[in-house]
Amino acid sequence: MIRAFVDTNVLLYAYDPSAGDRHVIAADLVEELALARCGVVSVQVLQEFYVNAVSKIATPLTPEQAQARIRALSLWPVHSPMADDVLAAAQLARGHQVSFWDAMILHSAAAMGCQTLWTEDLNSTQRVGSVTVRNPFDR
Repeated sequence: MIRAFVDTNVLLYAYDPSAGDRHVIAADLVEELALARCGVVSVQVLQEFYVNAVSKIATPLTPEQAQARIRALSLWPVHSPMADDVLAAAQLARGHQVSFWDAMILHSAAAMGCQTLWTEDLNSTQRVGSVTVRNPFDR
C-alpha cells in the first residue's frame, strides 16, 4: 500500500464548502485516500486543523464539528513526533531551506513511509528524501 501524507491546508479546504473548486478537489482527495486506506496525518496536522477550522476558515466549523473530523482522521495512521523527530526536522529545515514547520511535515511523512505529501505550501514535484511534494490543485 502506498501511503500519502495530507497537510493541514488540504484538510481545511476539504471541510470548507466556501472554498469553491479547492473544496471539491480537496474533499475528493481526502475521500479517495480514506477509501483506499492510505491517508496519513500527524499530531501537528490535527492540532493545526482544529485551530484553523474553528477560527480562520471562511465558514468556521463549530468545536464539536472540528472534533468529529479529528476523530475520523485519527482512524488514519497518525505520526506522533518525539524529541528525535524535532531534531531531525530542524536538520531537514537547514538542509533544504524550508521552514521548521514544513520540515516537520516532511519528516513526519517520511517517518510514516509516505511517498507523497499533499500540500500547497511547498513546491509541487519537489522531492525531499523519499517524499515527493504534490499540490492537489495543480492536477
